[in-house]
Amino acid sequence: MTSHPSLSLSGERFTAVYELSCGGAEAEARARDICLEQTVEFPEDLIPRQEIRDQIVGRIASLEPLGTDRFRTVIEYPVEAAGGELTQLVNVLFGNISIKPGVRLVRFELPDSLLAGYRGPRFGQAGLRERVGVRHRPLLCTAIKPMGLSPEELAELTYRLALGGIDLIKDDHGLADQPFCRFGPRVERCGDAVHRANSQTGLSCLYLPNVTGPSDRIMDRARQAKQAGAGGLLFSPGLAGLDAMRCLADDDDLSLPILSHPAFQGPFTMRTGEGISHGALYGQLNRLAGADAAIFPNYGGRFSFTEQECRDIVDGCTRPMGAMRPIFPVPAGGMSVQRAPELCEFYGRDSILLVGGDLHRHGPDLTENCRRFVQLVEQAAGQG
Repeated sequence: MTSHPSLSLSGERFTAVYELSCGGAEAEARARDICLEQTVEFPEDLIPRQEIRDQIVGRIASLEPLGTDRFRTVIEYPVEAAGGELTQLVNVLFGNISIKPGVRLVRFELPDSLLAGYRGPRFGQAGLRERVGVRHRPLLCTAIKPMGLSPEELAELTYRLALGGIDLIKDDHGLADQPFCRFGPRVERCGDAVHRANSQTGLSCLYLPNVTGPSDRIMDRARQAKQAGAGGLLFSPGLAGLDAMRCLADDDDLSLPILSHPAFQGPFTMRTGEGISHGALYGQLNRLAGADAAIFPNYGGRFSFTEQECRDIVDGCTRPMGAMRPIFPVPAGGMSVQRAPELCEFYGRDSILLVGGDLHRHGPDLTENCRRFVQLVEQAAGQG
């Protein structure tokens, strides 16, 4: 008879909340399938030892109806199944089951013992406010665009935007290392432009270049950006990976705020009965991976997010997660200057308002357009 080492886990578990789209007769079987699929991925009747059934397989903590053919279930997983790695934690939360229909990850709760393995946001809301020196209103952000402009032209835009009092100026997420606008020259010129503007205004505008790219070049680009005077980084975890963003956030030599961009993440949230909830994806997972602020499409813009979905993102950005810092929600996507008072009321002061093309629509003096935007937000926040 072959002996085997005894399996002895801590017994501590983390939880994931899922919504199921199925008939009542199927709900328990669907929840049980998640328990198996996300852990052993093995026929239950063939699991070789009882201790694996007892300690490894997910457990149904609750299962309740939400309405016609909709259920919510809470599944508990052993903390050891996550292995101390973000990639494996995400795999347990929504790996294979993401390929099956009718399952949506709504949120998750991690015990302090598991959260302790993640540094999370280095700056968060308070740290980013400290960096820009703005404490009593929403921060203001814009993007340099359109694609096709040279580094020199983008630097001139950056200078005029910074003179106007914008707090954060990021690369458009489509700016990478194209032959008409190489990464190195763009970062150097835009970094110099912000420094020059700050020396004139006395403000602390930050320039955030886009360092999303091939995995073997991300860290080199980030270090190059810091050397050129960048005040933060733009990163798209949907394109290059959540764990790649975590590496940037955890690097003590780099130590720069990170603004997460939602490119390529849309399919996770677009179907209400499947995928991942807006709050879990843009909020909780971004925080675990070290983002200090998370861009998402605002309701009423050129995308289709609803007010409730946007509130869910705010919740994911700010809900208690142990000692992990809350991060800024950054509504964007076809935003207009005129909507600033409405958005200040909806999101409150602890947000970043990102307006891009509309800043160019209100006359040829871009710097003055920015100043009017700042003034409008200060008035809406009760500072005017």
